[in-house]
Amino acid sequence: MSANIKFNSKKSVKQGDSLVTKFTYENSIVEGDGVSTFDVTPTATDYEFKTDLKVPKTGLLLVGLGGNNGTTLVGSVLANKHNISFETKEGVVKPNYYGSVTQSSTLKLGVDKSGNDVYAPFNSILPMVHPNDLVVGGWDISKLPLDKAMKRAQVLDVTLQQKLYPYIKDTVPMKSVYYPDFIAINQKERADNVLNVDSKGEPDVNNKWRDVERIREDIKKFKKDNGLEKVIVLWTANTERYADIIEGVNDTADNLIASIKNNHSEVAPSTIFAVACILDQIPYINGSPQNTFVPGAIELAEKHKSFIGGDDFKSGQTKVKSVLAQFLVDAGIRPLSIASYNHLGNNDGYNLSSPKQFRSKEISKSSVVDDIIESNRILYNKEKGDKIDHCIVIKYLPAVGDSKVAMDEYYSELMLGGHNKISIHNVCEDSLLATPLIIDLVVMTEFLSRVSYKKADEKSYSDFYAVLTLLSYWLKAPLAKPSFKPINGLNKQRLAVENLLRLLVGLPVNNELRFEERLV
Repeated sequence: MSANIKFNSKKSVKQGDSLVTKFTYENSIVEGDGVSTFDVTPTATDYEFKTDLKVPKTGLLLVGLGGNNGTTLVGSVLANKHNISFETKEGVVKPNYYGSVTQSSTLKLGVDKSGNDVYAPFNSILPMVHPNDLVVGGWDISKLPLDKAMKRAQVLDVTLQQKLYPYIKDTVPMKSVYYPDFIAINQKERADNVLNVDSKGEPDVNNKWRDVERIREDIKKFKKDNGLEKVIVLWTANTERYADIIEGVNDTADNLIASIKNNHSEVAPSTIFAVACILDQIPYINGSPQNTFVPGAIELAEKHKSFIGGDDFKSGQTKVKSVLAQFLVDAGIRPLSIASYNHLGNNDGYNLSSPKQFRSKEISKSSVVDDIIESNRILYNKEKGDKIDHCIVIKYLPAVGDSKVAMDEYYSELMLGGHNKISIHNVCEDSLLATPLIIDLVVMTEFLSRVSYKKADEKSYSDFYAVLTLLSYWLKAPLAKPSFKPINGLNKQRLAVENLLRLLVGLPVNNELRFEERLV
């Protein structure tokens, strides 16, 4: 859905293919002990933002192209691009991008003369790349052609798959990096399309810098062959085990590069892809829970001013948790425990049945309430070690396939010893929730790469900081700038994205004071 919007703001002016906007960022600096003494000083800083309005021809390379998410992403783009409808027992289904914020949600513009809210499509505020225009490719450790990989995934309706086959038949992913120690042993049978093999055809983990260089070559060739102006790489492959953070190995950019060249055992495949992208300033997003962005990788991204984002898609259960936990704490209710149980039957669940890979997922899911707890010292006394008991269980159950079953219990304390228990049973088709997140992450990453800023007294513009924290809305365990704490509250994350778009077109940041109806 398109919309024609005219912004009548004196704060923004179009200069050629760019929109230049003045904005005053207001905040408050708080000093004191943070418990009983607060010394609050309002601050204001004048900025100038510049947005490139020209949308480049963009390519998307997926690591894990032949998996559930990869084949679903390819299928969704092709179905929408070619307007492929299909029939189910419930009727005809027309292609859409439901579940995508950028494609299927709206943003408040303001109010009409009667004080009623007025909304417009999210992607109509400023030019954004359309998913139909993405050129999609990628790598996979499995050489199964995409038509057969899509059938193996068992996500899309069979009738739709049959209509998609002519577009993807015989399309084989590029060979990927496979270090057996980082994913479950049960994935070995799928690994028949491996970039790093020795003369005997076995995985070679003794030439990791060569792997970096080959990935860089793959990206350059993909960009050239398709006449692309920009490429974004996103990891949607298997969850890896956590890499140990070791001083002198992966703690700094220089040490990480040296460790790759020395074939250190704690350099993961996902980090190999990240480094390859960072060195050539290719934005790289990690959609799985492992710690791809070790400290050395973040420092390397800072050094090369290359965008990174992660970790782990925030699709179903965790998204609900970030909303519900925030609601309870904001309401003055004290959650005591959160018990989360999942079972699923896709290959992600199969891989997560291995303890080391499960631990990566457990860490990413458990951190989602950390900043919510720290926001309320009345309910949680940090000095006394108050916390929420948080239990996470994931079981592999083949019969349910891609339909992940999630059951949560929130047990909270009310006034005067009372208690409240909220139980939620959620069944979701995992890849059909994750795929729209991939679309949003790619669309927003490309958009953010066209925005620059400077303070009013500065001469030159700068890009955003390397870690794109504005992507946090779509990520389960969002990265933060070192020394800063990540924001997990979903409403805060969404508001940040909305307000950025508003300020870039000269609108005031959103508020709900609604003086139109509250004042005489």
